[in-house]
Amino acid sequence: MFPKERIRRRRADERIRNMLTETRLHPDDLVLPLFFDERSDSVKYTDSMPGVPIYPLSDAKKVAERLHSSGINAVLLFGIPGHKDKEGSGAYSADGVVQNAIRKIRSASDLLVIADLCMCEYTDHGHCGILTSGKVDNDLTLLQYGKIAESLANAGVHMVAPSGMMDGQVSKIREALDGSGNKNIPIMAYSAKFCSSFYGPFRDIAHSVPSMCGRETYQMNPANIREAMAEMRSDIEEGADIIMVKPAMPYLDVVRQARNEFCVPIAAYQVSGEYAMIKAAAANGWLDERRTMMESLTSIKRAGADIVISYFAEEALKEMKR
Repeated sequence: MFPKERIRRRRADERIRNMLTETRLHPDDLVLPLFFDERSDSVKYTDSMPGVPIYPLSDAKKVAERLHSSGINAVLLFGIPGHKDKEGSGAYSADGVVQNAIRKIRSASDLLVIADLCMCEYTDHGHCGILTSGKVDNDLTLLQYGKIAESLANAGVHMVAPSGMMDGQVSKIREALDGSGNKNIPIMAYSAKFCSSFYGPFRDIAHSVPSMCGRETYQMNPANIREAMAEMRSDIEEGADIIMVKPAMPYLDVVRQARNEFCVPIAAYQVSGEYAMIKAAAANGWLDERRTMMESLTSIKRAGADIVISYFAEEALKEMKR
């Protein structure tokens, strides 16, 4: 008790502060999302996600070599196909944009290649599954997810990350992987993916805005934490190797409770809206971008995440090397 105890003594010297730091980010904690556009022949950007490139497939090898040499160890792939249809068939095409990106990246680097497994970028209606009478049909969609998983595995993916929030998706994907001789490919499930307003900039890049109604019938109510625990528990029982909370910072309480309840590794996705807000505030001089970036990433790690997926991953690595 004061005055005998003066906690500020432990903050008085930078060397002491560094010694007593409780939470540390490590390069192995970070996963960088990557976008490849099958229709493009040059790198493009969107106003809503400044600094986040959309690469042509022709750049995949060069990008992989650069990222791996810079210290990035893992990437999460998203594809923008040249053709969309109601079945989302490009998602499981052997010659699909992500399948080709996987092969190119693996031929050029030792990056850990994770592929998002969903249909929203590939359907002409922008939803994450097959529509029946204007609604996403859970069980028909699972059949598609199995085909996508097998296709990604055949292309050489190291890990799949199903993000559609269909009931039973993990068990169906596990069945498809095991049945095709890919039992060692892990599943990082988007187990608690909330129906969030923070996804807007991503949808600019991926051209995946739903053309009718929203995604409330399959993504989670932002108000529900008990339901989030039920979703994560269900995915673990179905065979998920890693569970995920998405978005990250508005749901740090969910990350913390998951850490307290489950022994499996936990990922948290700092999504496009979180990234864009920091970038916009920094561009207006309202925040110090470097410090805010590192504080936000540290908060995700401190909440209990083992893996942090972030568009800041490359910039954060530079800060770690300072």
